[in-house]
Amino acid sequence: MKQFDLIVVGSGVLGTFHAYHAAKKGKLVLLLEKDNQPMQATVRNFGQIVPSGMGKEWFQFGVRGTQIYNTIQAETDISIRNNGSVYIASDADEQQLIHELKKEMDTRGYQSILLSTSQCIDRWPALKSTYCKEGIFFPQEVSAEPNLLIHRLLQYCTSKFQNFVYQPGTPVVECSVTGSVSKVKTTFGKTYTAEKVIICNGGEFKLLFPELFERSGIVVSKLQMLQTLVMPEVEMEGNILTGLTIRRYESFQECPSYAKLQTPDHLAELKKWGIHLLFKKAIDGSIIIGDSHEYAASNEVERLGFGQNEYINQLMLAEAQRIVHFDVNKIASSWSGFYPQHNEKDIVEIDIEDRIHIRTAIGGKGMTTSAGYAEQSIAKLI
Repeated sequence: MKQFDLIVVGSGVLGTFHAYHAAKKGKLVLLLEKDNQPMQATVRNFGQIVPSGMGKEWFQFGVRGTQIYNTIQAETDISIRNNGSVYIASDADEQQLIHELKKEMDTRGYQSILLSTSQCIDRWPALKSTYCKEGIFFPQEVSAEPNLLIHRLLQYCTSKFQNFVYQPGTPVVECSVTGSVSKVKTTFGKTYTAEKVIICNGGEFKLLFPELFERSGIVVSKLQMLQTLVMPEVEMEGNILTGLTIRRYESFQECPSYAKLQTPDHLAELKKWGIHLLFKKAIDGSIIIGDSHEYAASNEVERLGFGQNEYINQLMLAEAQRIVHFDVNKIASSWSGFYPQHNEKDIVEIDIEDRIHIRTAIGGKGMTTSAGYAEQSIAKLI
């Protein structure tokens, strides 16, 4: 029986980058995925890669992650586009926060540019001047197509590294340690062994370690997103983030004025549903709009339901129409994403006998930070 240096369970962006960094170190890696292709949070998001929104050390993971994305993109097209990110302030409080973030980013040497209303409108004509008071632009930030990126990244890894073995359609039902060997057993009864196992399969690690999962404090966030008909005439390139995002993202929460921030009455219902408006123009010219956040304990995720809450969609569309000129009601599709996360930890890290390492519940920052975080994680574990 062939023994691997590392087995990674879960081929979302977090698991795939753990496998990628281990393979780069010359390790023989087996990446297992229960579905025929990744189906969860990695493919159900905006694809906005925005280190500028991250707090604490996660900002650095985001910066490093962007470098990694660009390096791979230079070799093969994984759908990375360098159109930058902009946060649009809609009132004086949000303007104060973007000025404070600008000052902080200057100290970090991270390029940012303050834009006036006219400068924002010149660059993104779809924005309404009645909404846009000012903006902060990060030209070095990138976006990806979530329905393309992970599939192309997996193809890249398997073609580049002979020591990278990817096996989809292989659910893992058991994971254990025997002496100095870690073992995983699949639903087909086959056993694979390795020096170490890293589990990055989101909330589904409850199937392998139900007691640990029950104590982990993981919650599940349900997001709703919408996508318009193809609108090539709408000029909204890049990651467009708005005032509600300024009021939500961690980097702004670290600004001095954030503690005094009050929620205006007209935003109260939006805040209740965790709505912050994002826009991203897809490759085909359609516009992705969202998103919202509903939460449930990990053992009560069913109560979130899998359908769309039309009331939430209408709240998002009404706020979106306050921000942009084009008709946001021309919707072609909508979907929900489900992200495991932790309310007190940035990621759940659990180690079993220094052989099995659970790394999961990275939440909504996975697309931005996984590449950088996984690099450090592999350096520590291997």
